[in-house]
Amino acid sequence: MKREKKLYPESGVELSPFTASNYDMLMNTVSFGAYGKFIRKAIDGIGIKATDSIIDLGCGTGRNAALMVNYLGETGKITGIDLSTIMQKQFEARFAGEKRATFRQQRIDVPFDLGEKADVIFISFVLHGFPQQVREVILENVKNHLKPDGVFAILDFAEFEMAKMPALHRWVFTTFECPYAFDFVERDWKKILGSKGFDSPSEKLYFKNYIRLLKVTIGG
Repeated sequence: MKREKKLYPESGVELSPFTASNYDMLMNTVSFGAYGKFIRKAIDGIGIKATDSIIDLGCGTGRNAALMVNYLGETGKITGIDLSTIMQKQFEARFAGEKRATFRQQRIDVPFDLGEKADVIFISFVLHGFPQQVREVILENVKNHLKPDGVFAILDFAEFEMAKMPALHRWVFTTFECPYAFDFVERDWKKILGSKGFDSPSEKLYFKNYIRLLKVTIGG
């Protein structure tokens, strides 16, 4: 498969066709099977209600959405958003016959309008892969698509100083993560989100506190 030109050359979240086609298997392999258990625990921490409408930004293959849909009742729904047509095929195959889950091919790094708002917006290991000015655009998209008192849940790296990491952890992070991630982990995301109108932050930490589920709400 021909590799498309990356929108952000230093980004690690824009995947090659091979990686996109085999993403779930690769995640299982590199985590020695731990990813599935971890992501189930993190999604349970979101607090999804049966009637919620959910937007999954950068939804990929729909693996996370398949877990979230289990919390929904008949009136709940989830919209997966991703740019990749390879991910779209996997998402739609996963949800064949499931009316509560739909896919929309859409860039999340530019302003867009879905014409509706959600109770929950979820983004998993995507935000760190963009320059800060692009992250700001993504946050505006979230604000514009979240209902009053809606929940924005970010599953991504927590804040830490790389210089204080154990040598092995630092080597793994700097070797396999993109330069944008180095910037992401040293920013105060509660402060950034507060400046954008989000409040009531809560967090759950995983993997020696290097990964975090950060939840905020938007006031009415």
